[in-house]
Amino acid sequence: MSYQETLDYLFSRLPMYQRQGGGALKKDLTNIHALLDALGRPEKKLRCIHVGGTNGKGSVCHLMAAALGSDGSQVGVYTSPHYLDFRERIKIGRELVSEQWVIDFVESNRELIEQVQPSFFEITVAMAFQYFADQQVDWAVVEVGLGGRLDSTNVIDPVLSIITNISFDHMQFLGDTLPKIAGEKAGIIKANRPVVIGETHPETLAVFRRKAAEEQAPIRFADQLWSVSFQADEGDHTVYTIEQSGLPFRLKLPVQITGPYQAYNVVTSLTALHELAGLGQFEMNYNLLAVAWAGMSDRTYFLGRWQQLQSEPICLVDSAHNEAGIQAVINRIVNLPVAQMHFVLGFVDDKELERILPLFPVKAEYYWVKADLPRAKKSKIIQTSAGGYGLHGPAFDRVADGWDFALSQAGPKDLVYGGGSIFVVAEILEKYVT
Repeated sequence: MSYQETLDYLFSRLPMYQRQGGGALKKDLTNIHALLDALGRPEKKLRCIHVGGTNGKGSVCHLMAAALGSDGSQVGVYTSPHYLDFRERIKIGRELVSEQWVIDFVESNRELIEQVQPSFFEITVAMAFQYFADQQVDWAVVEVGLGGRLDSTNVIDPVLSIITNISFDHMQFLGDTLPKIAGEKAGIIKANRPVVIGETHPETLAVFRRKAAEEQAPIRFADQLWSVSFQADEGDHTVYTIEQSGLPFRLKLPVQITGPYQAYNVVTSLTALHELAGLGQFEMNYNLLAVAWAGMSDRTYFLGRWQQLQSEPICLVDSAHNEAGIQAVINRIVNLPVAQMHFVLGFVDDKELERILPLFPVKAEYYWVKADLPRAKKSKIIQTSAGGYGLHGPAFDRVADGWDFALSQAGPKDLVYGGGSIFVVAEILEKYVT
């Protein structure tokens, strides 16, 4: 098979949650264990960091990868979903897995795939572990797909686990309260392995403490150990001042990452690195860290998070797609010095619009779009719902049409923002990223 034929096989033959929704999810870890058994358990050859949570997982994965690679170590990163190229899911540094390796893996394991009948996510997780083992990486940073307890990545025994935060998302699978969601996310906490929680929340604190105690896992809450303040925005860099609670320690760090929530992600990652240093797994060198994070996006192929595409008008995309993430985005946007705001937005079917739409400002122009996947919510449905919250604008069947029309309506001092769904962002990025 060619590379495109291989992708067509993966996308069409294997149930894919990103396209189909809940029907593609597996309710247990049977398939991933069967795949990994047949492959010789490649994940057991890896030194892993496991990253879960509601928001910021991808950012923390890339921050950790840049830091861990600052001494020349080879760091594999597994994330999902992808924006433009399937291979974004599996990379070492900024080098994506090769097309030929993907072809060879699928062809050599096609009989196994047909026998086990895994989901798309299950086979890509197994593929990532095999690739990282083949390449003998020094570290593997692994992002949870959905939840934690029953996620296919939850077969690893990591050196350390990270849970960024808890907010309402995927409630039909994870539960309708924050403690229930936290219980699913806490499933990645492993026996005698430290866990870092990014944000303390009164409703979930007891859940994490209880699970950590059951597993005898040392637990740290990043926001209780450090305070962080924004110092300067320098183009594609943000400079943060970080202080350690109760100690005369102050650190100034430039980070090649911008946008809301990133201060939390920086502190979460810094706490995790200190935990690794305490385990003797990582040498904490702030000079190397500053260099690594100042070039984080360049070192790790980081896309889709508060990414500016052009300047007149300012065009931004961001992958925030749940209540907490979108609220953080709106808080940042409404303080930007722009003449008018234009929002190009689309959502997937399982999003509760009554939680999300009230977060957007009424004084803005809206363009409702539908991403090119079966799971995307029809733009006319969004348009009708949005009208009830005073958000008005035309509906488009294609993301590109909505984006182009928004640009045609925007003045040079305006802001055009694209988001609401990772898949909307991906289709906008196709117009800019080669």
